[in-house]
Amino acid sequence: MKKYLPAVVCGFGAGVLNIVPLVKSFSCCMILPVAVIAALILDRKANKDKDIIKPVKAVGIGLLTGIFASFFGTFLETLIVFITRSSDIAAGLPAAKEMMQKVTSGAVSQEMLKLINVMLDDIAVSGFSIFYTFSILMSSLVVNTIMGIVGGLLGMQILNSKINNGDA
Repeated sequence: MKKYLPAVVCGFGAGVLNIVPLVKSFSCCMILPVAVIAALILDRKANKDKDIIKPVKAVGIGLLTGIFASFFGTFLETLIVFITRSSDIAAGLPAAKEMMQKVTSGAVSQEMLKLINVMLDDIAVSGFSIFYTFSILMSSLVVNTIMGIVGGLLGMQILNSKINNGDA
């Protein structure tokens, strides 16, 4: 458990910040890599490790932190949508309609709009849409795992340079 705890704690923190309205725009580029660096620091402190961090360990902690952030963020986003019975998609629907009509053919855009409308109706009526939850989870898993790996490698470089300089 000690092995996964830093990734769980920092993944939870990143997942919470992923749903804060003004902060969520920075989540993929800044919040997750910082959370992974924090997870690497916590891992070093928990295991009393003074050695350099190997790339496999950095990538592993980054991947786990990204996965935990995705699951916690999706759960909290779904909970907020359930309580409020509204989502960010409703506000962006007119722009999405316009974009789909420009980019895709008529039949494809009509089917996509039907799917989005069904999803919005499900949210308005019951507060839950399985398609919405699934799409949020899949998109956040892709983005968060990639940014988690990047953050792990970046954190490895930063922490290893401090070890090499004798600052750690």
